Amino acid sequence: MRRKNLLAAGMLSVLLATSACGSVTGAANSSAPSSTPAKAGIEASASNHDKSADEIGASQRAAAEKAEAAAAADKAKEAEAAAAAEAEKKAAEAKAASPAPVAAPAPATAPAVTAPAPKPVTAPVLPASSNERIVTTAYTTAYTWHDNTPAGSATISHPILHKTAGGTGTYDDPVTIAVGHSLATGQDVLDFPAGTRIYLPDVRRYFIVEDTCGDGNDPQGGPCHQGVNANGTNSTIWIDMWIGGQSMSADGSNNCASTVTGVKTAVFNPASNYAVAPGAGVIHDGKCDAGYGNALVKQ
Repeated sequence: MRRKNLLAAGMLSVLLATSACGSVTGAANSSAPSSTPAKAGIEASASNHDKSADEIGASQRAAAEKAEAAAAADKAKEAEAAAAAEAEKKAAEAKAASPAPVAAPAPATAPAVTAPAPKPVTAPVLPASSNERIVTTAYTTAYTWHDNTPAGSATISHPILHKTAGGTGTYDDPVTIAVGHSLATGQDVLDFPAGTRIYLPDVRRYFIVEDTCGDGNDPQGGPCHQGVNANGTNSTIWIDMWIGGQSMSADGSNNCASTVTGVKTAVFNPASNYAVAPGAGVIHDGKCDAGYGNALVKQ
């Protein structure tokens, strides 16, 4: 039983081998007349395979190179950013280390200067000579031809340079002036000796004592002799100047007398170079020449 099966198996193997060989031979005879075309096909297949490999390799290399370039660009940017950050850091450190700039002091501003108010222009007050006596509290009045004693005359009691009241007002030709006097001793004693020169800046004229102020048997009781606080003016002396008036009405003369009445400056024993107004006397040429003030002006 076993031997038949082995034979059958062997025969079957032979048949299969023969059949396979014939089949291969037939196929080879029908599809490949010669060996050369087959070899060319193999080479073409190999060539196509190599070409695809080359293309893939080139593409991969390009991609790699592109990636490397991008990485290099990123690295360069990172390096540039790091350098900028480092420069900014060093600048900040240098700024912190350097001393703060000292602001230049503001220019000094000169204080506002207020211009002083202009002083009123007045004639200068000049120093008195060694013999002068300047009295700023002299109460001055005036008498005229109309109210003299006797009235309507130029009579004087102690003539020195003039026989009757007069004078132009210069140092050499002073105008007559009257002062207080006293008869208490039985003699006529003048408050200022006859011949004393007095300069009155308000009328800019020199005067000379040639007459007395105060009538009757008790002139020392009169206001001219007292002369203190006359009419509440805090005066210290009283003098009474002759102003003329023969060429002017009584009212006009009285008005001029009122003009010169008041507390004025008087200079006793004055220098000879004080300013003198033009014209003969206080009343001259129909006008009252007064009102120059108390400033002492030299010629």
